[in-house]
Amino acid sequence: MRRIRIAAILFLAVVGATCLMANLVAPDSYAHQFRDIPDATPSLHHLLGTDDLGRDRFSRLLYGTRVSLLLAPAAALLSSLLAALLGGAAGFVGGWLERCVMAVTDLFLAMPWLFLLITVRALLPLNVSPLVSVAITFALLGCLGWAAAARVVCADARALCGSNFVLLARASGASGFHLLWRHLIPNLTPILYAQFWISIPVFILTEANLGILGLGVAEPLPSWGGLLRELESFSSLSAQPWKFAPLILLIVTVSCFHIAVRKQEAWA
Repeated sequence: MRRIRIAAILFLAVVGATCLMANLVAPDSYAHQFRDIPDATPSLHHLLGTDDLGRDRFSRLLYGTRVSLLLAPAAALLSSLLAALLGGAAGFVGGWLERCVMAVTDLFLAMPWLFLLITVRALLPLNVSPLVSVAITFALLGCLGWAAAARVVCADARALCGSNFVLLARASGASGFHLLWRHLIPNLTPILYAQFWISIPVFILTEANLGILGLGVAEPLPSWGGLLRELESFSSLSAQPWKFAPLILLIVTVSCFHIAVRKQEAWA
């Protein structure tokens, strides 16, 4: 199992490094159109052919993977910070604050999260620039994906507040801020670290679902969700199997993330 985890981490490192250097590795810009060869088959210059607008699929796959792999961790960081703030404060203060935060958390967990995300994204402007659409998509992921992690953080913070070393610190006259900063946060860091890594593949798949529905990253900027929209035409897939490259890369990457974070779950 250790070798499999190492192989998964190495694969993620290679994919991440390749996508970060997409400007050097990609043969063309993700938006450049070869109008004379639309929907071309793979060749030496176009390793995965071109799409129906004549854009190089391999270049768009590199740039789309970079968008997802860079911004999914950003959304996971935002959701982890919100979980730390809300869940940690609820577990530390307790009383009415904990009841209110847990009520909101239960409401978020009871609602169909993907449908809630689709509804909120559909209410926002769709005719925005690609960079704005990226910011909106992953900000929504981070702001709506904190509930499950907040419940875990709240439970651990409540347990820490009743531990002997916290009670001893209270008895010695430590202030609430001192208890929070010196005792609770350092002990909650492994939990938040694990929740951060667990959230990344969830947000990658969620963005892919939004992109397939046309509510994710706006064109011409590619993302995994936008690239997977080509799979809607099933009749052309049997004759063009190279169109499955984004799907295969997505499945392997998410699987490697799940393998790599098992150790983080054990720490939590």
